[in-house]
Amino acid sequence: MSTQFEALKDPDLYPSAFRVEAPAELGERQITPRKPSFLIARTLAAATDAERAAEAAQAAAAPAADEETGAGAVPHAKPRLLAPAQFGLVPQWVKSASDGRLRAPKLAHVKSDLASTGTAFRDAWLNNQRCIVPMMAFIVDDHRGGKPLPTRIARVDGLPMGVAGIWARWRDPEDGSELLSFALITVNANAHALMNRYAAPGAEKFMPAILNEGAYDAWLGARASQAKEFLRPYPAQKLLANPVEKKGRKPRPEPWM
Repeated sequence: MSTQFEALKDPDLYPSAFRVEAPAELGERQITPRKPSFLIARTLAAATDAERAAEAAQAAAAPAADEETGAGAVPHAKPRLLAPAQFGLVPQWVKSASDGRLRAPKLAHVKSDLASTGTAFRDAWLNNQRCIVPMMAFIVDDHRGGKPLPTRIARVDGLPMGVAGIWARWRDPEDGSELLSFALITVNANAHALMNRYAAPGAEKFMPAILNEGAYDAWLGARASQAKEFLRPYPAQKLLANPVEKKGRKPRPEPWM
């Protein structure tokens, strides 16, 4: 699979599909590592499971306090926010911008079973730095004909996908500037009726972890110890595959993890 996906094509899709305010500018349509894109999060503040639990307890106590004072109920759910971010994770411990540029293409995605243990992702996972990456489709290579054929995978209904991701914030030690970046989370697709055909012969098959719309807030608000429950292969009957029309030279794809 190649590390490439399509950004949303219409600004109205952001509020209608994800309940976030549309960006002032859509940016580039084809997103590859190091390019700017967008992520959706509940907050951009790191928080351990213990801190999440304390926050939940405080929120649960709020209605009782309101009943005593006669005030109206305070809503618990935090609104989702849309933030510009680079595709390709740059961990907070990276020492320089040049090192971050080198790492980003290799950290564009992470296997679901390695998200909590991999050196580049462990801290972000344990600090609940999860996000949703909005996209119209992702591009994979079909190897069945012997020569890789770029193929577009989208939802049958034409609506955007919300893919599970993990984010990190890196601060440049030289000028103090910050970079928000993300990686897509993938799940095994060896038994998937559609995605099991998109990998080099003999290689393990993977696909992005596409979330169900009804699980968006639960994914963003879950504790790290529970979050992997949301990472499952998306039903094959809800996906559509079409060969990509070639326009000029196609960049050499980088394999998905």
